[in-house]
Amino acid sequence: MKILDRYIIKKFLSTYVFAILAITLIIIIFDTSQRIDNFVSKQVPLSAIIFDFYGNFIPYLVNIFSALFTFIAVIFFTSKMASHTEIVAMLSNGVSMGRIMRPYLMVATFIALANCYLANVVIPPASVRRYNFEEKYLKNPYQNRDRHIHRQTQQGYFAYIESFNVRNQTAYSFSLEHIDDDGLTAKLTSNEAVWDTATNAWHVSQYVIRTITDSGEVIRTGASLDTTINLTGKDLSVRVNKLVETMGYREINDYINMLKLQGASNVDEMLIEKHKRFAYPMASIILTIIGVALSSRKMRGGMGLHIGLGVGLSFSYILFQRFSEMFVQGGWLTPAIALWIPNVLFLFIAIWLYRTAPQ
Repeated sequence: MKILDRYIIKKFLSTYVFAILAITLIIIIFDTSQRIDNFVSKQVPLSAIIFDFYGNFIPYLVNIFSALFTFIAVIFFTSKMASHTEIVAMLSNGVSMGRIMRPYLMVATFIALANCYLANVVIPPASVRRYNFEEKYLKNPYQNRDRHIHRQTQQGYFAYIESFNVRNQTAYSFSLEHIDDDGLTAKLTSNEAVWDTATNAWHVSQYVIRTITDSGEVIRTGASLDTTINLTGKDLSVRVNKLVETMGYREINDYINMLKLQGASNVDEMLIEKHKRFAYPMASIILTIIGVALSSRKMRGGMGLHIGLGVGLSFSYILFQRFSEMFVQGGWLTPAIALWIPNVLFLFIAIWLYRTAPQ
């Protein structure tokens, strides 16, 4: 690694870390001022506030603002270098723009990979702890008010639940049907089924099983029975938008496959979250290229003009990302295409700006 690499990497990382820590601290201060009355009235322990809530909130904030403040960091210190004619000196000494860009891309790639790791490994369990804190101290426990819940648990198997009580994890008017090409072959019915977290199975009480054979119908009854299906108490106990945030990459893939099997209507929401975890971190690399191309020019407006242009461009990028999610919800585009269109479009913009940057 050359002196030039170390110089740019040091400036990039120090500016980025300072910016992301500053915005995180500001948000926490404002959030605390809004919640302080709830914390005091509900006598929330200080250790729980620090470690269970804000300790698990910080990775989420870092991931959300990472691309934006990567861009701002690049604009800030690169425009400062340009105003001090450091970029001109590098180019005059035979250092190409591509060579100057190399340490920028190294840091941006590191940040993008770190964001992918945060989104898929760190944030899901942190979200579980944060949501548990919110439901314990800040919000009323979630109540599933859905009625007449129908789910296909696997090929040919269909579950029906009239209502589900989150507090005692009980499904009322529970039934499970097996249907093949010939029609209904078996049906289990029970007044209630309790989700057992220890065994990860439904404990069905006072059940009736009707099995249809070639010779007729066979009826079997019993006091209790444990059954495992691709539908858990957790699936019915958490708001959908929060449930997906608590899943790692493998879990969300398995959950999407299960929803497709069940014929659920919210598969697109899960696919948006899945692709978002990789599409958004890529913004750090693309915005870094744009930031270097813009701020390496020595302009009459100086750093202020660079920062103004950069913030405007970055917000247009983020806004475009949000609009792309609306295209999915409107049924115009698939989640994969919609979530990656902003990256592709702004990558072309980045390449064009880079080619027109001073060489």
